[in-house]
Amino acid sequence: MQVCGISFDYHEKPELDPGFVPFGPWRKAYLQEADRPISIGIEREDGKLSVFHTSLRGEAFREANFRFLERTVKLLLWCVGGFRVLLSGCGELTEELRRAYGKDGARFFDADFMETVYEKPFAIVDCEESSFPAAREEAIRLGGHLDGCRIGFDAGGSDRKVSAVIDGKSVYSEEVVWFPKLSEDPDYQYQGIVEAFRTAASKLPRVDAIGVSSAGVFVNNRTMVSSLFIKVPKERREEVKSVYERAAREIGDVPIAVANDGDVTALAGAMSLDTGRVLGIAMGTSEAAGYVNADRRILGWINELAFAPVDLQEDAPQDEWSGDFGVGCKYLSQDAVIRLAARAGIDLEDTLSPAEKLKEVQRLAESGHEGAREVFRSIGCYLAHTLSLYATVYDIGTVLVLGRVSAGIGGDLLMAECRRVLEAEYPELAATIRVMLPDEKVRRVGQSIAAASLAAAEHRSGGAAAELRVES
Repeated sequence: MQVCGISFDYHEKPELDPGFVPFGPWRKAYLQEADRPISIGIEREDGKLSVFHTSLRGEAFREANFRFLERTVKLLLWCVGGFRVLLSGCGELTEELRRAYGKDGARFFDADFMETVYEKPFAIVDCEESSFPAAREEAIRLGGHLDGCRIGFDAGGSDRKVSAVIDGKSVYSEEVVWFPKLSEDPDYQYQGIVEAFRTAASKLPRVDAIGVSSAGVFVNNRTMVSSLFIKVPKERREEVKSVYERAAREIGDVPIAVANDGDVTALAGAMSLDTGRVLGIAMGTSEAAGYVNADRRILGWINELAFAPVDLQEDAPQDEWSGDFGVGCKYLSQDAVIRLAARAGIDLEDTLSPAEKLKEVQRLAESGHEGAREVFRSIGCYLAHTLSLYATVYDIGTVLVLGRVSAGIGGDLLMAECRRVLEAEYPELAATIRVMLPDEKVRRVGQSIAAASLAAAEHRSGGAAAELRVES
């Protein structure tokens, strides 16, 4: 097989998508003869900078060089998050990449998203190798604080969960149905959050800290992007940014920590498994992810792997939001189930919601329908190849797979195929990475309880700078 003049091969292909061209094996083949060192820096808030080192091929491989650089920068942007990309050693490819992220370029969505998150103009900057800055990482010690009286809040898109926790044990919890994605008035979400905090506080003798787990991107506890506020008009977005801190002040002068739900899921896994290096991947409406490092700290990265590249085939499915092709949300989500079901000859009624279509395919798989089973095995194959890519950026010991796609027999088929493909194609990863569904031990540390542990009474963050290498 060839892509951009780079020959490579892999043997394990998704049953229902034999044209799938995984980015991981292609980049490994590309790097085998890449001998022009380059550096990539991703700068985010407060001067933090993640630095990655890799290589390009010679000038004869210009098309492949740009493909590799463009997809690698895209991968790193959606792993780390940032408003400035620093490049060294890329020559004229820097200007070509700058055009791609410009207003009329194919990657403008990415640039605009990052500007919204970090509230600074997005830029791609050419740097001399001699002046390329060192990494400035600051891993954040969140979670594991189980002492005292705490509130844990899990803000979901269809229900909200809150727990009152004393010394790590839940003394009260409740789930309340709400509809934050439908409200244009952020006061609806605010009042729901306050009500949850007050209810939990009434079950405690005092409140020492509040922790929040929510979908979205958060910078210094501020809500920069979140699907819970998708209907709120731009002119009222400032009210959204401080919504959790404002709600906490209704309880008193209480320390609060707000984190992405993917990171909290990874934290819950680390707490229950008593280990670090956990990557959590939730396959639901989209693909969500979170990560804690060996010290059980979060990196402060956005981990929005739904937009990270997965597939290089020319007719890869297009993500309707970002406009890009072959990104994670089309392969590790219920969208993938629905797309592959059609290829398996499964006719799903148009009147069904996406969640209902997923349930129908799961029902068919439970009943022994071979096409439905092929759907979940194909997603397991996607996952194995994609983990080989994620492992070039994250130091992974455990992959925790969650979300409604992984439920029931479908999840069992998905996991079995993922493990089989890892052993066949990537034996070194199969020997070092544990891929698992949440067992009962993991489930006991629920999302809202893990959220309750986020903040210390006097919250501190820190961590040594480290340079990370992007390698095959």
